[in-house]
Amino acid sequence: MAVRVARPGTDRNPSEGTRIGTVRRPPRGVPKAEFAMRNWYDVWFPKRAPSLETMKRAQAIESPAQWAAFKKKYRAEMSTPDASHAIELLATSSHHAGF
Repeated sequence: MAVRVARPGTDRNPSEGTRIGTVRRPPRGVPKAEFAMRNWYDVWFPKRAPSLETMKRAQAIESPAQWAAFKKKYRAEMSTPDASHAIELLATSSHHAGF
């Protein structure tokens, strides 16, 4: 299963499927009906949000190298059993209609 980390609000990859919002809080000032249209996310899944420590580091991102470090840290967090089981469930359900 391929999982790609994307910044909320960035242009979508043409082959990108459902964008799952793994943010702790929804964006301020954006109506729920516009989350997908503005490339934030299609579905909100805050339980897969980065840890508070990782998010504090993310607030200071100013360079591609810092973004790469954030992605590496977040991927490490998502490799824990609890997180990987949730991701596996989401990936499996995306391949089966009526799941």
